[in-house]
Amino acid sequence: MNLSPLQKARYEYQPKLPGMLKAGIKEISVKVGSATTSVADQDKIKALFPNTYGKEEITFVKGSNTAASKKQVVGVILSGGQAPGGHNVVCGLYDALKATDKNNVLLGFKGGPSGLLDDDYIEFTDSFIDEYRNTGGFDIIGSGRTKLETTEQFKVVTEVAKKHGLTAIVIIGGDDSNTNAAVLAEYMAANNTGVQVIGCPKTIDGDLKNEDIEASFGFDTATKTYSELIGNIERDSNSAKKYWHFIKVMGRSASHVALECALETQPNICLIGEEVAAKKMSLAQIAGQIADSVEKRGNAGKNFGVAIIPEGIVEFVPEFSVLIAEINELLAGKKTEEFNNLPNWAAKYEFIKNGLTKESFAVFDILPEAIQKQLFLERDPHGNVQVSLIESEKLFSELVKAELDKRKKAGTYKGKFAAQHHFFGYEGRCAFPSNFDADYCYSLGYNAFMLISYGYTGYLSKVSNLAKPADEWVAGGMPITKMMNIERRNGEDKPVIRKALVELDGKPFKYFEANRDKWAVETAFTYPGAIQYYGPASVCDLTTITLALEKGQM
Repeated sequence: MNLSPLQKARYEYQPKLPGMLKAGIKEISVKVGSATTSVADQDKIKALFPNTYGKEEITFVKGSNTAASKKQVVGVILSGGQAPGGHNVVCGLYDALKATDKNNVLLGFKGGPSGLLDDDYIEFTDSFIDEYRNTGGFDIIGSGRTKLETTEQFKVVTEVAKKHGLTAIVIIGGDDSNTNAAVLAEYMAANNTGVQVIGCPKTIDGDLKNEDIEASFGFDTATKTYSELIGNIERDSNSAKKYWHFIKVMGRSASHVALECALETQPNICLIGEEVAAKKMSLAQIAGQIADSVEKRGNAGKNFGVAIIPEGIVEFVPEFSVLIAEINELLAGKKTEEFNNLPNWAAKYEFIKNGLTKESFAVFDILPEAIQKQLFLERDPHGNVQVSLIESEKLFSELVKAELDKRKKAGTYKGKFAAQHHFFGYEGRCAFPSNFDADYCYSLGYNAFMLISYGYTGYLSKVSNLAKPADEWVAGGMPITKMMNIERRNGEDKPVIRKALVELDGKPFKYFEANRDKWAVETAFTYPGAIQYYGPASVCDLTTITLALEKGQM
């Protein structure tokens, strides 16, 4: 195998563990905390999870290990989109298994949850694991988006577990995947299978967090990767002085990534979806806000700038959400075929005009024609608009251009406007994990085995105090049901983990809010540069600005 110098060096990096986990397996004990309740809908969640609800939070401390001694055969899956550090979760789990007993076995099921259903797996060995330590990606066993949620699926998983003698299954995933982990754990407990289920919190979007889970893994690396690229573009913008760069970043359901990148790079504009929704901002208002910055800078001779746009921004705009709902209704059933058979866009435009309410058509009519067509040509398997495919960075630059044209005619805008567009998504999902994510993920995996060894099920591997040096991190576990509430999904009430949105009264947003007016007019760009892996801890082991602000470290 041909390896890059960095890849070789990263294989040899030894991730840091929380202090209580470094003592050695035989010297790790359990401190039992208080019983838990779900964040909402307590009676309904309790009824759905009678065997796993209300359990205590636990913390690992130094002391005599009292876990029962038995051979462990553990299965692990990677579920959902990639996030930097996933390999280290598997490595930490493997190392803890083998440190306890060399005869313990770790099976990696390929392609996500479907690997469990298809019994497609590999047994990990030292030599195999060593090729993936501290590296990005999920290629160690692949990932997938199959959901484990039906009784039929659970029966198949039970048979596969029985065939291999599995004592536990570790599911590494986001909010939906860990919801599935909670439901699977309940099934396994209700049917006395003897199979434990443990989850690990993963998502670069940063929306799997709460008072217990301070950060999901991958967020640190992904935002640092995007911030490096944004900083590079800022430097180019400040050099050429002739383009406004509109940069879309990952984050459909929450704007954590956009906010962190803004804190890292201090762009002129950053939209926060949660604020747009709270203020019920229209597309015109948002475009006007961006245009204000462009106008002030342009009139001062600065015909350049940077705007960060979260991927899911349009879903936070109330009038746009109504438009999407009406389009989905307009093309329901056989109407899609009728629409597609119209001879040209002019005919389709009239069909749309006659089918939408006056208010929604007014919103539709201000959109650039390319976006209008995208709303009707890009459909998901259920016939609905694929909002995530909307090129919102181009949408807003076009709306801003139209607004600036009006201002130029009115004589208030004297500058020039030219736009460049970027979307940073895949670039950050499989990057070499930062030291923080390498350490955090390894600790999550190691910690997951400790939960297994002590007999816990339906728990999420939890490592906290993350704004401090790794030696001060605290390891333990919490029942997944603690994070759950009931939401309406596809016409049914479903138990799900509540997504964490950007808190508008939280310290990260308040810091951004206090500075953004200055950033909008001045050229206050900061250039984070590439992730640093070797050197002083003050540079290499930095947490995100979001976490530092939340924990009072800034």
